[in-house]
Amino acid sequence: MHYDSTRIEERVARFRAESLRPAIHRAVEPVELSGWELRGEPVPFAEARAAEYGALAIGDPWGRPWTTLWIRVVGRVPAGWQAVEGCTAELVVDLGSTGAQSGFEAEGLVYRPDGSIAKAVEPYNQSVPLGAEGEVEFYIEAAANPNITGDWSFRPTALGEKVEPEGEPLYRLRRIEIALLDQQVWELEQDFAALVGLVGELPADGQRRAQIIAALDAAVDVIDPDDVASTASAGRQALAGVLARPASASAHRLHAIGHAHIDSAWLWPTRETVRKVARTFSNVCDLLDREPGFAFAASSAQQYAWLKQSYPDLFERVRQHVAAGRFVPVGGMWVESDTNLPGGESLVRQLLEGKRFFRDEFGIDSEEVWLPDSFGYSAALPQIMAAAGARWFLTQKISWNETNTMPHHTFWWEGIDGTSVFTHFPPVDLYNSDLSAPDLARAERQFAEKGGATMSMVPFGYGDGGGGPTREMIAAAHRTADLEGSPIVELSTPRRFFEAAEAEYPDAPTWSGELYLEFHRGTYTSQARTKRGNRRSEHLLREAELWATTAWVKKGVAYPHEQLRAIWQTVLLQQFHDILPGTSIAWVHREAEQNYARIATELEALIADSVQALADGAAEPVLVNSGPFAIGAIPAFSARAAASIDVIAGDESTVTPDGDGFVLDNGLLRVEVDGRGLLTSILDLVNDRELVPPGEAAGLLQIHRDTPTKWDAWDIDDHYRRNTHDIVQLDEMRIESQTDGAGVPRTSLVIRRTFGGSTVVQTLSLPVGRSALDLRLSLDWHEQRKLLKLAFPLDVHADRATSEIQFGHVHRSTHVNTSWDAARFETVAHRWVHVGEPGYGVALANDSTYGHDVTRTRTAAGRPATTVRLSLLRAPLFPDPHADQGEHELAVSLQVGEVGDAVQAGYRLNLPVRAIAGAAVDALVETVSGSFVIEAVKAADDGSDDVIVRGYEALGSRGRAVLRAGFALRAATQADLLEREIAQTSVSGVDETNGRIELALRPFEIVTLRLAREA
Repeated sequence: MHYDSTRIEERVARFRAESLRPAIHRAVEPVELSGWELRGEPVPFAEARAAEYGALAIGDPWGRPWTTLWIRVVGRVPAGWQAVEGCTAELVVDLGSTGAQSGFEAEGLVYRPDGSIAKAVEPYNQSVPLGAEGEVEFYIEAAANPNITGDWSFRPTALGEKVEPEGEPLYRLRRIEIALLDQQVWELEQDFAALVGLVGELPADGQRRAQIIAALDAAVDVIDPDDVASTASAGRQALAGVLARPASASAHRLHAIGHAHIDSAWLWPTRETVRKVARTFSNVCDLLDREPGFAFAASSAQQYAWLKQSYPDLFERVRQHVAAGRFVPVGGMWVESDTNLPGGESLVRQLLEGKRFFRDEFGIDSEEVWLPDSFGYSAALPQIMAAAGARWFLTQKISWNETNTMPHHTFWWEGIDGTSVFTHFPPVDLYNSDLSAPDLARAERQFAEKGGATMSMVPFGYGDGGGGPTREMIAAAHRTADLEGSPIVELSTPRRFFEAAEAEYPDAPTWSGELYLEFHRGTYTSQARTKRGNRRSEHLLREAELWATTAWVKKGVAYPHEQLRAIWQTVLLQQFHDILPGTSIAWVHREAEQNYARIATELEALIADSVQALADGAAEPVLVNSGPFAIGAIPAFSARAAASIDVIAGDESTVTPDGDGFVLDNGLLRVEVDGRGLLTSILDLVNDRELVPPGEAAGLLQIHRDTPTKWDAWDIDDHYRRNTHDIVQLDEMRIESQTDGAGVPRTSLVIRRTFGGSTVVQTLSLPVGRSALDLRLSLDWHEQRKLLKLAFPLDVHADRATSEIQFGHVHRSTHVNTSWDAARFETVAHRWVHVGEPGYGVALANDSTYGHDVTRTRTAAGRPATTVRLSLLRAPLFPDPHADQGEHELAVSLQVGEVGDAVQAGYRLNLPVRAIAGAAVDALVETVSGSFVIEAVKAADDGSDDVIVRGYEALGSRGRAVLRAGFALRAATQADLLEREIAQTSVSGVDETNGRIELALRPFEIVTLRLAREA
């Protein structure tokens, strides 16, 4: 018999749409509705239930942006429904969303009258199971979240602002009724879905495909479209044979893990994420109760903490499922953090706070780090993960690379210190699969390790905006557990996958260095105020912990554990991969800026109080150095009387007119500024070396058209370089005497420019005693879709740039020999970038900038040179059309010297000497010798009297270092990042009498010490 497969597929599609799916519910029963619109912030259930409800009907419009509609549902399950074999009653709710994306628009949480949560309703998860016949009453908290993405055309929108709700309602209530679910008909539809999907992935001329099409055709024949309920079993029987055919012995094996990636903020504020977590976790708990083989993994301790605070009963349900091993907290981090921008200590605290929460609340220790959606991964991360007790790493985002395809899916990832972590990168290229046939086939087709391994992971469930797995996805997993033509799907857990994958493939290939995402490069620069707030908060926390610990040890002042922990948790939350990178709506970033301002006030007060407590009431002006290196007469981690200003100031630094320009000179550097306010010469007087190539100008501001192809706030596309304008228009240039934050007088050159609708004031000065040029910029920025860069062409032949990352640095090529080099045209650095030749180099340090590009250039004479540019500001229009508008303060410092000098310059700029009323204080702990840099000094988290000191080898070399404790030392032991003592140690010697600790260090090794004090 001849089969026209196309006609049969069309027949099957129409049958499913017109006959099968409408028969899934045998009968429906109307309900009574009433509603209460809430325009402000969400309220607890008890308050909502007590509100005055008004008339509401199907078809009514509802939901101005960011409002809530509470819907009261009253009805009755008809008598006799319970007796209908194979059927169950459920409430079906369609809030009227477009259904374009689950979790991006209207969604609701369903409460019982006693305040307990039943589950949530989403665009693709609209049912609420009901019990036996009788009265039904629910309250639905329906969130009118606007679909900010629209059709992903990236058009500017005002919907991301926190404003008084206005305009027309977004949605129209489509359906709320009690329905009788026919389980057999529903199962039949799942059979059809699995087989129709598989047909689409099989070879067009293959026998298996023909067999399935014939079976589908036969099933339609035996099902009566006017009586699907009675004939559904016959239809299932017609399909049973093709569903029973087992998978090939060589089929790829997929570990399917329930998941719901919930962005802690993005196109919604954090207040809405709290509700998203409740909605998603309630869906999951309901599914766990009904599907015994199913397990669910969720990351982010912050989200569990929100649940515990706002939905304690639901949190207890989650706790019970965690205890049963079926609701699996993963990742061990406070949030799914960005890893390019947070400082080293921040990544430590992400794991410290996250793992502590999971340990305290659930008694578990997550052994994987779970970051599927962050925008690239720092080469410092493997050591940080391993030192926090993690064995495995999961990511997916590198599949978004624009230029190069990652060559591995299962591999060992090696960091800058040589530490390796077993890593998986799911070939399904999704963290929110629905287990459809295209997803499964893609995973098998793309798996790069076919020759050495047989398995990969597929996280499934609606994500980004949450929602999680559905009963249809579980049904798909059951049907593909052993199905010819499909990969084998096993419902699994992260641990089961990683243990099996590592055992099968212990000799997986190694990828060394950063996992650079060839995409979303604009995230190093967008929303500069958020990034500056993070940088300032990180360094203020460092100072606050140092001085609070010093006051605790030296004067017995109580250490503010809870206050600092609360501040850290806010900072960690805002390092989420759509907040700190600058890719969220305006509401999120304005809230973040307010939080940073509050944090700064708290920490400044805490620093001042701690320093003053050390003065025993006899406070005088002192200069405080919170950095790990001496500055002038002030040792690291010390305070000295203000008289030390004279020692710091030393000889004069001069600024003198020279023709129509000026000359700055401090005896180490001589800088010439021409009549345009451009740096035409930076002469290193010590080495008699000119840094600016002939005919070039340093400190040059350049503005580019910045019109990414798609992702506005996320991307900088390489075509920006084709449209460049040098900002040379000069408004004024003058000499000005100023005083810095430590009261040190400086003579500076002030240059003011206007361009477009913006202004910039550049202040140049030469610090005395250092071969450095300091540049401060005050910008009033009112451009749109523009990128502002600060360029330093340097007469240095560098084939690579060295960029600071967490606890060390990486080298990146300045040439474009390969496609991998060419794709890395915008890179991230923390406090400095260094370029050099053997024995000579120059660094550009910054106080809040992350985006850089470093390129090979040539001088007018044809000699090789290097240009370093810092990306200062952007002005994307989506998702925040007012991103970066307004005033900004930035600082940059050019430092002559080696990498060690660059390290010091970065700390000097970010931890400047501050003037406080107090008294002279010696360091609580300091590095006496070696390249060990102390990054954190704090009280131990366990409440003991131990002091925690964390630092790292900063130069990338093996060596020895000596530390000295400034208090009576009883013992010094090494700990992991969670402050647990470890057996393998880099401590090579301890002299308790003299407080001396000797370390033997590997390159870039992070060392955490527990210093026990004498009673």
